[in-house]
Amino acid sequence: MSSVSELDASFAPDAANSLQVSLQPGLQPAVITVTGQDRPGVTAAFFRVLSAHDVQLLDVEQSHFRGHLSLAAYVGINPKREELLREGLTETLRGHGQRVNLELVAGIKHSLPRSTHVAVVLGDPVTAGDVSALGQTLANYGANIDRIRGIADYPITGLELSITVADPEAGGGTALRKALAELTGQLGVDIAFERAGLIRRSKRLICFDCDSTLITGEVIEMLAAHAGREAEVAAVTERAMRGELDFEESLRERVAALKGLDAAVIDAVAADIELTPGARTTIRTLKKMGYRTAVVSGGFIQVLEDLAEELQLDYVRANTLEIVDGKLTGRVTGKIVDRAAKAEFLHEFAADSNLEMHQTVAVGDGANDIDMISAAGLGIAFNAKPALREIADTSVNHPFLDEVLHILGISREEIDGSDLEDGTFHRVPLNA
Repeated sequence: MSSVSELDASFAPDAANSLQVSLQPGLQPAVITVTGQDRPGVTAAFFRVLSAHDVQLLDVEQSHFRGHLSLAAYVGINPKREELLREGLTETLRGHGQRVNLELVAGIKHSLPRSTHVAVVLGDPVTAGDVSALGQTLANYGANIDRIRGIADYPITGLELSITVADPEAGGGTALRKALAELTGQLGVDIAFERAGLIRRSKRLICFDCDSTLITGEVIEMLAAHAGREAEVAAVTERAMRGELDFEESLRERVAALKGLDAAVIDAVAADIELTPGARTTIRTLKKMGYRTAVVSGGFIQVLEDLAEELQLDYVRANTLEIVDGKLTGRVTGKIVDRAAKAEFLHEFAADSNLEMHQTVAVGDGANDIDMISAAGLGIAFNAKPALREIADTSVNHPFLDEVLHILGISREEIDGSDLEDGTFHRVPLNA
């Protein structure tokens, strides 16, 4: 996990932050805006009028929102033809149901510095009060919201805010990051805060913990249920995930409770595994985007190998239950997949994929995931224990794994559009 200071230090605030524009002789800068119901032909009519008046284009932005159009252009015009241009635009676009505003501006307006950071807000619901509190917190730290776009409407609401931090030098975002983490707890929404730019888009490997992350349950507890010792094992698991017990010690203690079980229970438990809501969508979408996908588990390879094959994961690592004469011996064989091993495997996967560590993402829920989350370029705590939330870059506190996609900047529209194209689109009713 790259620190805030490391991320901010690589941002050069004066390097290509604004676009130098030059007007042709005799022209004056102006801003023209067009708003109204979106209809075919509006954009063509707009530029047809501009062309008739020899307008120079400096910058253009157009967006559609719930059936409404917003078109803005920063241009150079002949000031002697200002009124003729205004009248031409007004009359032409009135027939398309549009409102036009033209304003001359004094001096060249350079484009705003590029946003230094991105904040993603996820919740069910996200209220105006949430955004108000977020906006005030950003303002308190001298940060400006440059743009807001909706990024999800299912299964939660998601907004992505492009932000310019006042002091993007080394450590400039540290205090703001801490304030946003505190705000998350107060509001009950998830707020992910990350540096903007190409490095955010460079992620290409994602590694998931398995139990209570990729799947909903704890495999070892499911196995222990067949031995009538589920509650006993669950208590040890809970203490280990909180970081109160050494993982290897706790694993051996829990596995000992499985001694004598018929190996057939492994298949029974594997058949009962339930994926976390959104897991299939998340893995499918990431693979379409060229991500390498992995699962590293403190659970057992015999239970997970079929699931890993079904999801077409690129890497899977887990502990191996010892089986003798068709019975579990109560021991594991080989290297224990503990806290340190998870981080080692993440490094191994990155090297095998020819990726740098800043291109990796790790998702987990317990203390056993701390080293892996810390090593990744982006560490996400998924409905996690406090020990992990404290060190993760961001936390997800809703039961939907596809929130991870939105944190990475992938919108629901893009996910659904891709699924519609290949026939995999499916939405589960949330009240079912």
